[in-house]
Amino acid sequence: MNISIISVGKLKEKYLKQGIAEYTKRLGAYAKIELIEVPDEKAPEQLSDTEMEHVKQKEGERILAKLHPDTYVIALAIEGSMKSSEELADTMDRLATYGKSKVAFVIGGSLGLSDAVLKRADEKLSFSKMTFPHRLMRLILLEQVYRAFRINRGEPYHK
Repeated sequence: MNISIISVGKLKEKYLKQGIAEYTKRLGAYAKIELIEVPDEKAPEQLSDTEMEHVKQKEGERILAKLHPDTYVIALAIEGSMKSSEELADTMDRLATYGKSKVAFVIGGSLGLSDAVLKRADEKLSFSKMTFPHRLMRLILLEQVYRAFRINRGEPYHK
């Protein structure tokens, strides 16, 4: 399986880079992992609703440009469905079983994802009702994808 993690913004925090590198290495035994960063749109701290939509639209265009037509897209969105680790493992197994060899997880910027990206998504996934920093979500997502592969292989880890 080929898994892409497409995210907005450049990762700067060393501790996150280290964690992401560790899980990317671990996942190498199960899948080909590609981490794609698209530039975030520069914007002032205080934005009007129109300006927020403009920022999301610009970032969304950059995300959509990285998606292949045959890729199964899972958008991380607060309005998405919540799954347990076992349910995510079932989803990954189902995708592999039905020939979806390209899967992209999409993480928006600090304002979220554009409507166009959400419409392109085959599935919307929420990790919690809480809000997490979008850069931290990369690490959390990679850990959960790794956990899903371990669960599907019956390997110890997920307890």
